[in-house]
Amino acid sequence: MRGWTVTEFGEPRDVLSLTDLSEPQADSGRRVVRVEAASVNFADVLYCRGTYQEKPPLPFTPGLEVAGVDVATGERVFGPAAMPHGGYAELAALAWAYPWPDGMSAAQASGFWVAYQTGWCALHHRTSLSAGETLLVHAAAGGVGAAAVQLGKAAGARVIATVGSEDKAEVARRLGADEVLVPASDVASLIPAVKELTDGRGVDVVYDPVGGDTFDASRRVVAWEGRILVIGFAGGRIADAPTNHALVKNYDVVGVHWAAYQKRAPELVDAWQRELEALWARRAIDPLVGAEYSLEQLPDALDAIANRTTTGRVVVTP
Repeated sequence: MRGWTVTEFGEPRDVLSLTDLSEPQADSGRRVVRVEAASVNFADVLYCRGTYQEKPPLPFTPGLEVAGVDVATGERVFGPAAMPHGGYAELAALAWAYPWPDGMSAAQASGFWVAYQTGWCALHHRTSLSAGETLLVHAAAGGVGAAAVQLGKAAGARVIATVGSEDKAEVARRLGADEVLVPASDVASLIPAVKELTDGRGVDVVYDPVGGDTFDASRRVVAWEGRILVIGFAGGRIADAPTNHALVKNYDVVGVHWAAYQKRAPELVDAWQRELEALWARRAIDPLVGAEYSLEQLPDALDAIANRTTTGRVVVTP
């Protein structure tokens, strides 16, 4: 089969090779699927660089989540790829699989795992977002942020979104954000804007997949007894969390390493998926697909994700 492989760590475009690979095997409970779509995540960039929290053994095929057809049963399923046989290939092994929800396209189904699972884990397990609270979502037009906006609205929260351009602002509004901010090059400009929108009180929950200067600004706008959810570090810099500041404002800094639950508490992951599928059934959430690339264009897709120029889910189709 054709697929992409990484034999050394580095920038994705430099270390990825499209080649003929051995087909994955359906062993150890894994299911092999013919890939119809594989979603592209920022974590895939980090996997290629060797800087993700978990470093796969070389060589490997990246691609964390897949929608496809089970080659043994013909069932349409989606789920996490079982590394090292990731989703950027014609066939992939799934660690476990869920039935493809009725009404979803292949592209939507391929992106219905990481972003929405992360959002549910963050907003309903690592904290408890209540109706009437105010949720601030950074990078709200991206795949992870878009899911958080929809989940926040489904929970009855007021959602303030931050995005990097006016085009992305329109995307965030279509997702359901109540207020959208496009900060200047200085992220600190968010501080007075958020305080104005909240009458000086600040926000109850911050959903931060960016880190760096964005996290620094979030500390300034989180409300008394608020919660800052640390989702990732797409901004590049890992920020400090001064404990004296957390003490003075009585806020929580909450880590969200959702991927670890797949091994530590898979029963929770199953339960969260049932909740998400119920939201889809009543269309309270609707995965946004911003761009589709061919398998051959994977380096371009990863560049777009790394440069934060995308909206919604980015998908590769063999």
